[in-house]
Amino acid sequence: MTEAVRAAADSSEADVCVVGAGPAGLLLGLLLARAGVRVTVLEKHADFLRDFRGDTVHPSTLDVLADLGLGGRVDALPGRRVRELTVTFADGTYRVADFSRLRVAHPYLLFLPQWDLLEMLAAAAAEYPTFTLLRSHEVTDLLVDPAGGPVRGVVATTSTSATPGPAARRVEIRARLVVAADGRNSAVRAALERAGRGLARREFGAPMDVLWFRLPRWPGDPEGLAGQVGAGRLLVLIDRGHYWQTAFVIRKGGRDASVAAGIDALRAAVAGIAPWLADRVGAVADWDDVAFLSVRVDRLRRWHAPGVLLIGDAAHAMSPVGGVGINLAVQDAVAAARLLAGPLRAGAGPDELTRTLARIQRRRAIPTAGTQLLQRAAGRGFIGPTLAADTAVRAPRLVRLLDRAPFLRGLPARVVGVGLRPERVSPAPADHAPIPT
Repeated sequence: MTEAVRAAADSSEADVCVVGAGPAGLLLGLLLARAGVRVTVLEKHADFLRDFRGDTVHPSTLDVLADLGLGGRVDALPGRRVRELTVTFADGTYRVADFSRLRVAHPYLLFLPQWDLLEMLAAAAAEYPTFTLLRSHEVTDLLVDPAGGPVRGVVATTSTSATPGPAARRVEIRARLVVAADGRNSAVRAALERAGRGLARREFGAPMDVLWFRLPRWPGDPEGLAGQVGAGRLLVLIDRGHYWQTAFVIRKGGRDASVAAGIDALRAAVAGIAPWLADRVGAVADWDDVAFLSVRVDRLRRWHAPGVLLIGDAAHAMSPVGGVGINLAVQDAVAAARLLAGPLRAGAGPDELTRTLARIQRRRAIPTAGTQLLQRAAGRGFIGPTLAADTAVRAPRLVRLLDRAPFLRGLPARVVGVGLRPERVSPAPADHAPIPT
């Protein structure tokens, strides 16, 4: 079916209500619908046309999409394949990761506009009769059993400040399970806290924040994914074809100081780290061209409550180191769909569903904690000292070793591109094939 529009109704029902139509939320909705589960995905915006920074699609995610028969659709999107990561220090440029050494079907990172990926996933999911996507539906609360029972659904409004229109209208989506895939500022998690069912969180800290902006990319520029290291400064450049998606890494809490120093100081800093960009930093006209990411690394001690599961950044906020946040969230979604589909189709009761939610967390907790541990180590051992340095930074011994030993460059590529515990999709039940298109 095409995306169902239920704006005329004040309530609806589903087996599962997924909050957040990002890559993990839409993929979870697709996988559950593929298994014959009635699933409704809520997205607070009217479309996906926003300036995403998380545009990396990793090899393990590409494998999942290929397993679903979506490889051809992905290939048709305007993506940029990157097979190598290099970092430039004061003493030269070094190769630190080589994705072409991975023994996987897709040995590369794919950078593509996330809105294109999301539209493709939404269209694929809409081919299943049990899938519903409701745009312009912002979750404001949970339907909580006053007697202490499980969460029974969500409350949403049908308009937001980003989508002008008639006055907001209250809508209830009743569901046996609510899945929060709505990011580090999760509305579902906030609603649990208001209801007195908050989930404890461990915070690990991070030494940096990030300023994001675009710079023109010209013929003859380097290709791929590149890091540039200067005295007290770090720049990450993502090759997007006609422009560089640029991350200027600053000390934690340094946003106000950067703004106070002025946009000219930012341009000069970029040119100082990467002189070959000096003649194009003027493309950053003012602070409206700069987006800010407050970096956070944390993890819920428990990812679920009766009737609710949290995945991706809603359960574990990741550092941008390695760009692995989307990949971890997608793997959460694949594992959740595989473990939930059977119990949901069999009509499992609240207790059995709660045990299943605990199984999902047990499966995903170790790769999540391990990835965060590596990110924290990179923060302590490299990023923090680099941002504190007041002299030119030379390549560390490990970086020089990776550059000299090609076979070793496959190790960081595997951690970034595949992950510590990749997930694969289960075959679709024979009686729940997609509607022919």
